[in-house]
This record gives sequence, structure tokens and C-alpha cells, in this order.
Amino acid sequence: MEIDPRRLRVLWAVARRGGVAAAAPLLHLTPSAVSQQIAQLEREVGVAVLDRAPRGVTLTEAGRRLAATGERIEAELTEARRVISALTGRVAGPVTIAAFPTAIASLVVPAVRALAAEHPAIEPRVVELEGDLALRELTTGTVDVLIDDSEPGNVPRPAGTESVALLSDPYRVVVPTVWQRTPLSFADLAQDPWIVGPPCSAVRRALDRLADEHGFRPLAAHECLEFPAVLALVAAGLGAAVVPALALAGGLPAGVAATGLSGLGGRYLSAMHRAYRTGASPAIAVTISALMAAGRAVAPAVPSGVAEPYRTTPPA
Repeated sequence: MEIDPRRLRVLWAVARRGGVAAAAPLLHLTPSAVSQQIAQLEREVGVAVLDRAPRGVTLTEAGRRLAATGERIEAELTEARRVISALTGRVAGPVTIAAFPTAIASLVVPAVRALAAEHPAIEPRVVELEGDLALRELTTGTVDVLIDDSEPGNVPRPAGTESVALLSDPYRVVVPTVWQRTPLSFADLAQDPWIVGPPCSAVRRALDRLADEHGFRPLAAHECLEFPAVLALVAAGLGAAVVPALALAGGLPAGVAATGLSGLGGRYLSAMHRAYRTGASPAIAVTISALMAAGRAVAPAVPSGVAEPYRTTPPA
């Protein structure tokens, strides 16, 4: 019996992604081509590897065992790439990086530039993706590296993944300059409107935590996820907001003032990748190294102190 190991990898991808159509992007094939590869594998082994039903496909017992073999083959191929990279000093291959907008601008873009200069055979692909969907794409193989943001202990690392710290990003409370006052405590903001993030966002969780700590209920006047839009709403006088310092690294926009409120905590940016028995592939490893270097370069630009608050009178 001759079994083409490439078809075992196709079966492994179907098992990992949970279906033929879902496996196609991971394999860079069409769903039809995936189905053809599975059909050919079944002819080679003489047994069905998929149980095809109107609602989808599931693996048969033979399919599960062969998929496990395909996973081991994938791990061995990763190790082979590492050996070749060590012998030749050349790192190559595609790497898909998923991140949210501030991380793309501050970390991913500098990392991709560094990779182009130092490892031109790497083929980075950047996708804007975050939250549960991004984690699913990471664990099922479509994404290789995921930039995640979370508060300490808030989001557990999914099984089968590893995480590398990139940057500590403290929170700031910003207010409109048209309010003509500098809040000295959260009590001064208890009756004011807020621009809040969606319930799943790190800044929304941070505001809820701060509200509990300081005994007030924020008036959620507007809900917005992207920080340029949040800052635009603040500048328009529509409310206060919690934003990470990274969103202010380019300076405070006109119409926005940073308060002197302290003890806000922060979010932590990390690079996540799937855990392999023999370690990450060389392409993923150098990509994460480039992201770590970008994080070190950005850290001095992230204001660690409090930006100058709004002044009702000019400084002397």
C-alpha cells in the first residue's frame, strides 16, 4: 500500500479546521481540490476517512488515526525546515500575522520592514483580526502569529499555543478640552458621558474595572472600537474615554487633553503562536524576534508618565 504523505497533511488540515471548505485556505487549495485529495487518499488506503453527512463531515476512526499521522508529519517537516535553516542560514516561507490597528501600525509594520531587510525570503501577510475569531484562526492554522492585547490574568492562553511578551501599554483617561476643566479624580467624571469600547474590548473591561474600584457607573454615551475614532469623538466634546498610551504615541490630537488620573493599569501586548513539539518554525521564530525588537523600539515612545493636562490658564 502506497500512501502519499501530502494527502495525510490534507486530512490533518481537514481535521484541524473542521471541514473541507474551512481547510482549503490553510492549504492554499480550492475546496474541490481538497475533496479530490481526500478521495484519492481513500482509494489508496481502501477505507473511508470522512463520514459525509448533509450537515458536514466528520472523521471516521481510520480518518482520526491517519490525521494524527499527518500531524506528526507536519511536525517533522517543521523540524526539517529548522535544520536546513541552521545549516544554510536562510529562513524562508510564508507567515501570516494577525493584529489590531494600533499593533499593526506600531509593531507589525516595523517588524515586516526588518524582515524584508534581514530575511527577504520570508513572505509576510498581515491581516486585521482580533478577538475570538483571531484565536480560532490561530489555533486552526490559518494565522501563524497573533498579536493579542489583554489585562493581566484576564484572558487565558488557549491550549496548544505559546505567548511571548512584546510591550506593556498603560491606560490613559482623556477628556475634551472644551470641557474647560481638569478632572482630579473619577468622582469629577461620574456625571459625564463616556465613549466606551464594545463589551469584549480591553478598554471596556478596563473602564468597568475602574468604575467598580471608584464606585461610579459610567454613562456610556457612545460605543466605538478604533482609537482614532474614539479620539475624534473626544475632540468633538462628546465624552471622556480610556485609551492605551500607544494610541497617543504620536501626540495628543487637537481638542483632546490627558488627565492626571493614576493607577489605571494597562494592557499587555503579546505575540502568540501555535506550540510545536520541536518549537516554532524558523520563519515564525524570526518573525516573533522582529516583533520583539519593534516592541523594544516602541517602548520609549509610549508615554510612561502623564501627558500634560488641559490648562484653564496659560503656563507661566
